Amino acid sequence: MTEINDITRERALLVGANLQARENFTESMEELASLAEACEIDVLETFVQNINSVAAATYIGQGKVDEIRAAAERLEADLVVFNHELSAKQQRNLEKALEVPVLDRTALILDIFHRRAKTKEAKLQVELAQMQYKLPRLAGSYKSLGRQRGGQNKGAGEQKIELDKRSVQDKIHELKLMLEQIERERLTNRKKRSEAHIPVVALVGYTNAGKSTVMNAFMKLQGAPEEKRVLQKDMLFATLDTSTRRVVLPNKRTILLSDTVGFVSELPHSLVKAFGSTLEEVVEADLLLHIIDASNDDFEYQIEVTEATLKEIGAENITRINIFNKADRIAGDPPYENERGIYVSAKSRIGMDLVARRITDHLFKDEVVCEVLIPFTEGSVVNMLSEQAFVEELSHESGGTRMRVSCSKIIYERCRKYIIGISNN
Repeated sequence: MTEINDITRERALLVGANLQARENFTESMEELASLAEACEIDVLETFVQNINSVAAATYIGQGKVDEIRAAAERLEADLVVFNHELSAKQQRNLEKALEVPVLDRTALILDIFHRRAKTKEAKLQVELAQMQYKLPRLAGSYKSLGRQRGGQNKGAGEQKIELDKRSVQDKIHELKLMLEQIERERLTNRKKRSEAHIPVVALVGYTNAGKSTVMNAFMKLQGAPEEKRVLQKDMLFATLDTSTRRVVLPNKRTILLSDTVGFVSELPHSLVKAFGSTLEEVVEADLLLHIIDASNDDFEYQIEVTEATLKEIGAENITRINIFNKADRIAGDPPYENERGIYVSAKSRIGMDLVARRITDHLFKDEVVCEVLIPFTEGSVVNMLSEQAFVEELSHESGGTRMRVSCSKIIYERCRKYIIGISNN
């Protein structure tokens, strides 16, 4: 993989092949420009070719290759970026023909993830995806070593490639073991949360739709201190790490809210796989809040991409609520609600009360309201109800602690023998 200079901004040509009049091709090319900007690359010119099939050697046709090579020389481009994942062979052939480094869409996304990763797990996940991307591309790195000189050093390039392949494969194995250990720790924490019977709500959606802003709006709603809030920034993939916070809704119900990595069209499969353990937070959630940037002209396309990604990770059947964020930038005064979802402005916290009510409607609709009388000797039961149920009333009587609670059916079964009254919620 060609390294991207972190010090000076490079100048690039963008190339897109519109294969069989692909739907949303224009949006994809606009997004490629945004990815380049996130990598601090200046776009000099964009080239598009309509094709019916992919050229095995160079992805695009030879005529377009010649046109791009001439432009690269004329504009003094540092590199050429393709809006597709190129095979190792295609990348090598294109670099030889264009005489400048060639990157593909996957390389850009990997570079952005590398820049954004902060925690140990995210860094390991990104490094794993980079190693998996690098492995099949080693062959083009040492072609000069394979040249014969006076009949000597024959096969030096091949030997070097094999050694490097083994090194990369060993590194991949090492990274997977390290991530498996982190995953075991995650499973332990998830088991503890499951035993507490606190429902989990995961924020999902396209990158930069405002998921972290929604998370922080909930934290501000309950007066949480600054250190409990998550990073929110107007950039692609600002969040790579799943952050989970305990949130007390205005009606005193408690949930666990998880902020997750944003999606993007053609998200490399290697990244989806590398971030598999992180994305399991989505798969295991009780409810999804699909955050949508209502002010983005391409939000319908972004919804499709998110839905496709949810299906890829096995989360397509989890109940979700569409939250159209940044609605203050479009016609109409948020908050309001229609058949598609809820329109809010998370930055201004407008509409978050309405979102909280809908979360309650979905997660706590089957709660049981009951009265219990718990002997003073059973203090652990009182503590359990205080932590895992909504306590409406509490008093101390001669026979023990009397409580009126709203609780899940699981909690209801656990304290059935103490129940002295029950009513519909």
